[in-house]
Amino acid sequence: MTRSCFSLDMDTFEKTKEAIRNDPTVGKGTFSAVTEWVDGSLARTTARSFTIETDEPAPLGGTDKAIDPMELLLAAVGTCLQIGWVTHANRRGVDFRSLRIETKGEYDLSGYLALDPNLPPGFLNISYTVDVDTDADPAVLDEIRIAAENGSPVTQNVLKGTPIRSEINRL
Repeated sequence: MTRSCFSLDMDTFEKTKEAIRNDPTVGKGTFSAVTEWVDGSLARTTARSFTIETDEPAPLGGTDKAIDPMELLLAAVGTCLQIGWVTHANRRGVDFRSLRIETKGEYDLSGYLALDPNLPPGFLNISYTVDVDTDADPAVLDEIRIAAENGSPVTQNVLKGTPIRSEINRL
């Protein structure tokens, strides 16, 4: 399989950027995802025409038939960073032969299970490692890393703690 950072459609990307520069309302919108309970801890989420299932591991009462929501968060961080790495490499005229991002999150179930009120129910920290095969200079790779982190919507949402509002509709 031939792959390249240059297969990213930067012309369309730049046209979109210019359209938003000319009319900022063009860049405003809403993503939406609908999650429906299937059974036990198994759920099915649909966003646009895509579907993904989530479940809990067996030790937490699930059937382990699908990715855990915490793993899904790690995947969201990793994939968003990957898009940033490819975009910023493309802008710098850099190509990759391969790019792999491993995202890890440390947790302590004592927080989730409400056994220790001093621990959060989620991750204690998130880290990632980039394995990249390229001829690019290490300084350029660091520029790409910084730009990818700063421009990653998911990473920034996690870092800045985006507010969440809720509403309950009784059916």
